[in-house]
Amino acid sequence: MSDEQQPKAEDQVVEEVVAEQQAEPETQEAPTVDAVQAEIESLTEQLVSAQDQTVRAQAEAQNARRRAEQDVEKAHKFGQEKLVVDLLPIIDNLERALATLDREDEGQKAVVEGLDLTLKSFADTLTKHKVEAVDPAGEPFDPQLHQAMTMVPNPDMEPNTVMDVFQRGYTLHGRLVRPAMVVVSKAP
Repeated sequence: MSDEQQPKAEDQVVEEVVAEQQAEPETQEAPTVDAVQAEIESLTEQLVSAQDQTVRAQAEAQNARRRAEQDVEKAHKFGQEKLVVDLLPIIDNLERALATLDREDEGQKAVVEGLDLTLKSFADTLTKHKVEAVDPAGEPFDPQLHQAMTMVPNPDMEPNTVMDVFQRGYTLHGRLVRPAMVVVSKAP
């Protein structure tokens, strides 16, 4: 092909494409009112669905944030539980030591006083950190707070009443850390 024929061929192809494009709109039908309304309804449904998904996603994110805050709060409240459990035998030992000493003996008076003050400061420190003692003597037996070591027939007490406490229990922020070990009365 010569240089003159090449531009003529390109012009001819361009003219054919333009003619096809002009012919296409004539063959296409104008959209009907029903088709437009159907399209609007479809788009409205998609919009409502997208809005619903957005609201759900926001609620899910808010719930996740709230759960995370609650987990952090529980970690702050109960993170010291293992330490408390490890310290409770020290209180028990101080109480047993005081129970074996003769408070009337002048030679042991300084020791008794020292142990009393130590036990009191220890108990005050635990109370300051929301550790509360469970001492249920005379109360009804509660399996959520007490551990029955034995049941003894006692006609003087109501059945299922705590008669004696072997070891006090403790709670941390209202959650049981150690149950009280108790003797429970039963009907004769």
